[in-house]
Amino acid sequence: MKDFSIPDYYINRELSWIAFNERVLAEAANENNPLFERLKFIAIASSNFDEFFMVRVAGLKDQVKAGLTKPDNKSGMTPLEQLRAVWERTHEVMQTMFAILREQITPELRKAGIRFLKAKQLNEEQDDFVHSFFHHHLYPVLTPMAVDASHPFPMLLNKSLNLAVLLEDDDIDSEGPLFAVVQVPSVVPRFLELPSPEGEAHFILLEDVISEHMDSLFRGYNILETSPFRITRNADLTIDEDETEDLLEAIELELKKRKMGEPSRLAVDTSMSDFLQETLLDWLELEKSEIYRFDGPLDPAFFFRFHGLEGYDHLRFEPLSPQQPLDLFGEGDVFAAIEKKDLLLHHPYESFDPVIRFVQEAAEDPKVMAIKQTLYRVSGDSPIVNALLKAADNGKQVTVLLELKARFDEENNIVWAKKLENAGCHVIYGLAGLKTHSKITLVVRAEDDRLRRYVHLSTGNYNDKTAGIYTDIGMFTAREEFGDDATHFFNHLSGYSNPPAWKVISTAPTGLRETFLSLIKREMENSLAGKPAFIVAKMNSLTDKEIIEALYRASCAGVKIDLIVRGICCLRPGISEVSEHIRVISIVGRNLEHSRIFHFCNGGDPQIYLSSADWMTRNMMARVEILFPVVQRDLRRRITHLLATMLQDDDKAHQLMPDGSYVRVQPKTTFPLNSQISFWEEAFLQNQKRDLELAIPHMKPITSLLQ
Repeated sequence: MKDFSIPDYYINRELSWIAFNERVLAEAANENNPLFERLKFIAIASSNFDEFFMVRVAGLKDQVKAGLTKPDNKSGMTPLEQLRAVWERTHEVMQTMFAILREQITPELRKAGIRFLKAKQLNEEQDDFVHSFFHHHLYPVLTPMAVDASHPFPMLLNKSLNLAVLLEDDDIDSEGPLFAVVQVPSVVPRFLELPSPEGEAHFILLEDVISEHMDSLFRGYNILETSPFRITRNADLTIDEDETEDLLEAIELELKKRKMGEPSRLAVDTSMSDFLQETLLDWLELEKSEIYRFDGPLDPAFFFRFHGLEGYDHLRFEPLSPQQPLDLFGEGDVFAAIEKKDLLLHHPYESFDPVIRFVQEAAEDPKVMAIKQTLYRVSGDSPIVNALLKAADNGKQVTVLLELKARFDEENNIVWAKKLENAGCHVIYGLAGLKTHSKITLVVRAEDDRLRRYVHLSTGNYNDKTAGIYTDIGMFTAREEFGDDATHFFNHLSGYSNPPAWKVISTAPTGLRETFLSLIKREMENSLAGKPAFIVAKMNSLTDKEIIEALYRASCAGVKIDLIVRGICCLRPGISEVSEHIRVISIVGRNLEHSRIFHFCNGGDPQIYLSSADWMTRNMMARVEILFPVVQRDLRRRITHLLATMLQDDDKAHQLMPDGSYVRVQPKTTFPLNSQISFWEEAFLQNQKRDLELAIPHMKPITSLLQ
């Protein structure tokens, strides 16, 4: 039997993640994208790198510090080897990010009349405006912090932007310059709009305003140097859930610590002197590899806010409104529609409103007795959570499994958890040692002397905000077998019981990986038996070694495998006699690809599944996930069409090469296929056709000349 555990058959997870952000930056460099959208891709990459250093790099540093030398089970790299490779690649990629911003985007902004000015570039009117702003709106907020024998280096918060200041006192002899820190306040907008010439818009960054007025903060001292810097810290939560009596209280405590974790990166301006850099490295106890010098604004994530400036619609993507879902045409009552047939919703092309309405109507419907729902990430003013609060107020049994450990959404979820509890909802804070990542809602309704169960399952979160930009698929059903499984699922999570024998779904951490391995093995066996065999799978990331090995075996058996993997992919395609029948593409466009779809040929009788889970080890072992089948034929045809369209994308797709690099798929025609735009157009045309049909008057035939 062929050995598939050879490290050369795998791509390191961390390096694959960095490669994903190179594809994000390719969109920032893409001149076909509107200018403000290109800035937004810069902001996305910057934010992604923050999280990467706060979690993944910080984790590698912890392993090295603990003396761990065991190679990872795929690429065979030790923690130190991974850390060094990550430092090398991130330095290169982040320099590329700032080069795109400086050399490509900034000149285009100038052509559009938009300029970010330095203090020396201000005209007299602008200079007066900035001076007034500093003294009336900024100066009272600032706190200069000296660093000396009696003032230790301050504990600067994670991701805070600061100014390092070197000073000297002419009246006192000292061995060297004095050092101080001024934090750029996060409560003040990062950029300030200036009085501008007609037809132009000029801005200045907050750190430049403070730097220009530094003498106001240190009166009587000479300012030798002022330079911005930014620290990224370890922000991963470490909670011993077995020893924790109150999980909510423990997470609240850990969130306070998150802001003060060990440093994992220091970003500085290229103008910073070597002396100042060495001083910061010494105080922060960082290596030279961990200092990142950038010629541009530190933390370009502020372009998220800049992207939303009014008056620049021509520099953004044309808004594309979500359409009425195809399966709800002509339906007024969502429960009656679900009772007739299964319904499929493809977001964001089709509206998320029916999902919100499903919960809202259930909250008000006197026939509804119970609502049970899992929540992983919800919006700040969630209409779904508000509907659950209303349902509890109306006396319905409301059970919510709200995952407090959803990374970087913990604070928001804690707020909602307290509100739900205070309203009388039964709130479960996830399971010890696991994150509940499933997306499922169960509504129990009394109808005709019986209880009918309505179920919504999805690949994405119950978040009305992200539903407008994430691609996800949801399904409504009233099938009895789905209702049985949904009931058992919630009872299993809220009580003490072993996992039940599911009728249609599979769940992690018990059984999901086994289900996938069985489905892949069946394709391999069918191929060897001369039957039709193929696999098409779409997900966010692919890291699980057992599943990758199963795919390699299937490829060796002749199974054609197409994978659509947005982010991390540890599988290496195109290796002779290993993965030569596997193709991997990644689609990065205006919407975040988030749906998880799995299509198996099954000897000519296709089976299609949707899931909350990626093919990642964490999804198989450390999360509560759901895999559910699409059984209705017309819905299976729709999903088959979606996958086929994405595989034909030659506008936003990149193909993974055997060496781990990605190459943009070359257009096959003069008009490349952008699968995301194609789905918008299809949804729009379907609605137009529906509206046209409704507008045609119903004509009555003449049956008598006397009429």
